[in-house]
Amino acid sequence: MSIDLSQFHQVFFEESFEGLQTMETCLLEIDCENLDLETINSIFRAAHSIKGSSSTFGFGEVAEFTHVLETLLDQVREGSRKLNQDHVDLLLQSVDCLNSMLTSLQAEDPIDTQQSTALIEQFNAILEGKEPASSENAEPAAVVAEETASDTPQEPVSQQAVAGDVTSWQISFVPDVNILRTGNEPIRMFRELAELGDLTVTARTGKIPDLGALNPEECHLGWDLFLDTREEKARIEEVFEWVVDESDLTISMAGGLFDVEPVAVEENPLPEISEEVAAVSTDAPDNANNTTAAPAVTAEKKKEATPPKETKSAESTSIRVSIEKIDSLVNLVGELVITQSMLGQLGSEFDLSKLSSLQEGLAQLEHNTRELQESVMRIRMLPISFTFTRFPRMVRDLSKQLGKKIELKLSGEQTELDKTVMEKIGDPLVHLVRNALDHGLETPEERVAAGKSETGTITLNAFHQSGNIMIQIIDDGRGLNKQKILNKAIQNGVVSEKEVLSDEQIQDLIFQPGFSTADQVTDVSGRGVGMDVVRRNIQELNGGIEVRSVKGEGSTFTIRLPLTLAILDGQLIQVGKQTFIVPLVSIVESLQPDMSLINHVAGGCDVFRLRDEYIPIVKLWEVFGAEPSSREMSDSLLVVVEVGSAKVAIVVDDLLGQQQVVIKSMETNYKKVAGISGATILGDGTVSLILDITDLVQMAGDRQNSKNGLKLVSSKTWAA
Repeated sequence: MSIDLSQFHQVFFEESFEGLQTMETCLLEIDCENLDLETINSIFRAAHSIKGSSSTFGFGEVAEFTHVLETLLDQVREGSRKLNQDHVDLLLQSVDCLNSMLTSLQAEDPIDTQQSTALIEQFNAILEGKEPASSENAEPAAVVAEETASDTPQEPVSQQAVAGDVTSWQISFVPDVNILRTGNEPIRMFRELAELGDLTVTARTGKIPDLGALNPEECHLGWDLFLDTREEKARIEEVFEWVVDESDLTISMAGGLFDVEPVAVEENPLPEISEEVAAVSTDAPDNANNTTAAPAVTAEKKKEATPPKETKSAESTSIRVSIEKIDSLVNLVGELVITQSMLGQLGSEFDLSKLSSLQEGLAQLEHNTRELQESVMRIRMLPISFTFTRFPRMVRDLSKQLGKKIELKLSGEQTELDKTVMEKIGDPLVHLVRNALDHGLETPEERVAAGKSETGTITLNAFHQSGNIMIQIIDDGRGLNKQKILNKAIQNGVVSEKEVLSDEQIQDLIFQPGFSTADQVTDVSGRGVGMDVVRRNIQELNGGIEVRSVKGEGSTFTIRLPLTLAILDGQLIQVGKQTFIVPLVSIVESLQPDMSLINHVAGGCDVFRLRDEYIPIVKLWEVFGAEPSSREMSDSLLVVVEVGSAKVAIVVDDLLGQQQVVIKSMETNYKKVAGISGATILGDGTVSLILDITDLVQMAGDRQNSKNGLKLVSSKTWAA
């Protein structure tokens, strides 16, 4: 009986990527002068787990590469090799390489082994005592790899490899009858032994039962193996390390004594094992840590026979949930069942005397449903540390590239938000941190000249505020050059020379498309592509971004995001017979307009003076073609909403109340509609459209452009 191991692939990839994250985090914490052995052990365990798991699933390239990496780590663990910074850099490159290989495997794409081959050459040089000049330059190794590459995989160098005569070893291996049920297959171990030298295998068949009594999940074979190799005994023992407690195993030099009496054997040299036998797998559960590394025999043939497939998204499709959240959910479902049973009994025996009991039951049902909803939403909540963990490595690499000394501080890593929001905020955060590294922070020389410490600081901070999650990117660098920004905006035609803008309005100009004040384009930034995309991506998440900067002291970018995209707190508004929903997070205030504060600008644009600023008025009935109850402004209400730092006043007939709504996608169920972000079903069964405030403001701006040449800029004003 065989099983389809592909059903376990997703778990393997998720665990492997977590292992790589552990390796990277530990490598970034390493102090080569004061080495923490527990940190090295953590890195080794993660690499060893990936090696064993990849071998189990037949991912030979990953297993082979990880084996060489693991060998170096094992020497460091045992104290036989001193770790230096070049080794750490090489190990970090290996993490990137493994990440790339696993991503290709997950997408079912062929693996590019050029980088792994070059890194193996460097690892082998270290293991042989030929330390490379610098681990940062991998090109020479790549050239060597191309010149020496062959169809046969290169034999990895063991930490116990010695240059000398070949030693002959005799191995007696009699596994427990249940070994196959633990996910261990002897043939995989034999393949790895064959990589160490010349191997001959003979099987002991004396204990095989009659066919009628044979259980295919049990192993009744034993083996005598003869291995000629330069490896030492410890390396051979490593092959059997996962089964040493489940078998009778004896390893001795040729001429030594075996513990098990020899019996009649059947010759079966390993090279003659058929592909059919090699492809057999047991019906045992997968055990990632119980199989040693071995390349898949039929990998090349499978690759040739399989037509190219479309690349699949490597995005994680599962969530790990704590047992406390599951227990809470189970308890709430139990409460819901009790309430349903009570209501069912009332329904079957209902009369007017039981009306109060029915009302109590419905109130209890509403309470249980709300708690169940909140409990389910908590399952989707993950700590933002999953996003923050990518930045220590990025800051380390870019600081070396830019020649800057930078310290990264993380705060609020346990702040939770929805998994979907977290995945979509990753790229905007990366762009903001890269900008802070390149534009915000000065070089050590510039910082010392300015009276600062030569080490700059970037702080990532997350916290909850008013039902939202706030993420701050703070640097103590040079700050924004407001005069330079204003000059660039005038040069690009974003604002006119006659306009007078506040500091806040000038800072917001950096979010204009194609805006950049960089004197030269670098690999990191300076092309004017990004900040407008950052704001747009954040606004698509129903969030916003603001910047505050003081010249010479630094900048703070603050991102405001909803905790989840599945449920929205909304304000129901009425325009004629239509009901719309405005996200509460976008609403600044609602008010009855004072007609003396409304001014009509030539060309058709009305503005409302709210304290010290003039706000454009948007009439929903004009945007969506709905007939209002009254076209007189004095009979209407104004709902002031904010997009970024731009405000507009929406004219509505009435406010109907606030409620949480479940968002349904318009694109999935119909098509993209301008000004609408989604829809929901209200309690009376009617469909209500959810306004996309960003889109709505843009649409209103386009309408005004066609009337009077006005445009909405991101600086809280409409300009000619």
